[in-house]
Order: sequence, then C-alpha cells, then structure tokens
Amino acid sequence: MKKIAILGYGTVGSGVAEVIDTNRTQIEALLGEPIEIKYILDLRDFPGDRYESAVVKDFSVIVNDPEVYLVAETMGGSHPAYDFSLSALKAGKSVVTSNKEVVAKFGKQLLAAAKEHGVRYLFEASVGGGIPIIRPMIDSLAGNRICSVTGILNGTTNYILGEMANGKDFASALSEAQQKGFAEKDPTADVDGVDAKRKICILAAIAFGKIYSEEDVNSVGIREIDLTDTEILRGIGAKIKLIGWVRREENGLSMGVAPCVAPSGHPLYSVDGVYNGILVRANALGDVMFYGSGAGKLPTASAVVSDIMEVFANPEKPQALQFLPGQKNDLCDPDAIPGNYYLRTQLTTDSLDCKEIAPGAYIVHGVSRARLVSAFPDAVIYQVL
Repeated sequence: MKKIAILGYGTVGSGVAEVIDTNRTQIEALLGEPIEIKYILDLRDFPGDRYESAVVKDFSVIVNDPEVYLVAETMGGSHPAYDFSLSALKAGKSVVTSNKEVVAKFGKQLLAAAKEHGVRYLFEASVGGGIPIIRPMIDSLAGNRICSVTGILNGTTNYILGEMANGKDFASALSEAQQKGFAEKDPTADVDGVDAKRKICILAAIAFGKIYSEEDVNSVGIREIDLTDTEILRGIGAKIKLIGWVRREENGLSMGVAPCVAPSGHPLYSVDGVYNGILVRANALGDVMFYGSGAGKLPTASAVVSDIMEVFANPEKPQALQFLPGQKNDLCDPDAIPGNYYLRTQLTTDSLDCKEIAPGAYIVHGVSRARLVSAFPDAVIYQVL
C-alpha cells in the first residue's frame, strides 16, 4: 500500500483528496496497489470531514513516519512550505507540489536535495493549473531545441481583461472576478503580474535549464489599461492579454510579463475566461499549444495527483531534472528588440512605418519599445504578438 501525506487542506489540498477518492478504482488499478492518505497537515480542525482523523498539526509526525512514501505540498507561500519540503526530501520522501512561489524561488535547492537523497521533486501543478505542460516539455519535446515559450499564465487577469474588452472598467471587472471567486481579496499577485512572472521563470528553467530570480525579470500588470485602447483594438479584431514570455535572441534570453496585443489570427487570441494557453515553439516540431483550466480546485489537484502517480509508477527513476542558477547578464533587454507595437499618441508619427487604425492609434512595424518610449513620451504602447 502506498501511503502519502498532504500538507495543507485548503482548496488544492482538499481537491487532491477528492480526486483520489473519486478516481480511486482507476488510480489503484494503474498503480497495482492501494493508496492511502495517512496524514493531512493543517492547523485547523475539520469536524465531520472524511479525513478528520488523519489531520495532524505537527509536521514532525509526518517526516518521522517511515510509512509515508510521498508528501504533497499544497500550502502556498514560501515558508514553511519550502522548509517542510526540504525536510521531507532529506528524510527520503518524494515531494510533489502546486506551489509556484516555492518552485520559482527554491526549485534549484529542492531538485538538488531530491537527487542527493534518491527521491523525486515534481511540480506539474505549479504552472497552468491542470494543463499538462512541465512533463511534456521535459519528455515529449526532449528531442527539440526550444526557441520560445509564450503564454497566458494567469486566469484571473485573463478573465478581467475579457470583461474589459466588453466595456467594463478595471475596478468593476476586478470586483466581479472577486465575487465569482476568480480573484483573491488581495489581487496584487495576479493583477500586477507577479504570479505570471513566477510561472514564466519556471517555464524558462524547463526550456533553457536555468532558473532566474523573479527580481531580475520585469513584469507589468493590468491596472493601467485604458478602455479607450480595448475599444480601439476590438474594432480591428484584437485583444489585450497579459502575456508571459521567454525566447532566445541573438544576445541572450528575452523574458518578461506585460500586456500585449493578440491579433485575431494568433493562437492566444481565443483563450478567454479563466483559461490559460501556453504556446511552445521548438526547432523540430514548430508550434505546439497547451490549453485548459489554469486554476481551480480540481484541475490543479488533478495535476498534483498525476505527479503522485508518476512517482509511484516509476519508483526507481532518478531525479534527472536540475536547475542551474541563471545570471541577470544572461538576459537581454526586451525593450531594445525590434518588433511590432500598438501605439496611441497625440504626436506625429511621420518617422515610423505604421498603419493608423483609429484617430491617433497605430500599428507600428519593426521598431523597439525603447525607441517608441523615447520618441513618444505621452504614448500608450503595447507589443503586438
């Protein structure tokens, strides 16, 4: 019998238990033996819950129990989630997690600890909710050289921007997202791009082998988006999306998070609501798109359970994935790279290769953002995908 512990019995942790219980027959048939949730770590009590008797408040009970083969960390935040994960790995227990903050900040250390102690550290649920993306990039695209990863990585902001595209202002769209449970009471990490930045750091590490500090990656959120621009863009069949990207350039990696314009022909244009979409470009395969529920109790829990099953199904498989530390000077300035941009300005644009799409609004071709900012200090500027 495989015995596990779940750290945190909130939305994702309770979802992990629910997925295991709902699909137990199928899961156990694939594993060839029963699976038991022996412990749940939480400071709260859950009277009447099916797992009431499994709840413990002391992590040492879990880490010191040799019957616990695997720990599913679904706590959120850096500490004590990182500390508990590291302790579990050192105790010879594999760890799976949905915690993008811990993976982005401490993934290098935790992967190294897993390798040293002969166990696994997996984090499929840390990016894209229930979308399979981490393992396909590692395994299915192993024969490719990845060129870029571009994605809508935050369902909250995608929902808000969708409502703004239909004429609601930011405050109203955010309030509606909070009422529907799509946005937290404190939405800062979502609307300021922090959540998406952590996820693109993880995806960059998978694609290019180095984990970069989130402090070294620029992120721009969605608070300042003006309905004037969403209306103009809707008129030409385009939408503003919060995009995280990492791509190879001639002089390094370009990486960041910012609102961008998705034209109607772009694969990310049709990713609406709280869904995520991740576009991976590889030198042999070309473009491949991953799409699905980017958050939520059961979608995220399903990714955690898939990692649990991977560990159990391949108990002798070594922890091969490791992250090297990325250096800030590996990253080039994305604002210096020529591209296509949406520009709204009151100044003359005679010096630019551009097309006017509305009075004072243009699609500009083949220039850098830095040049546009210097020449048009009054302007609203968004890169066009």
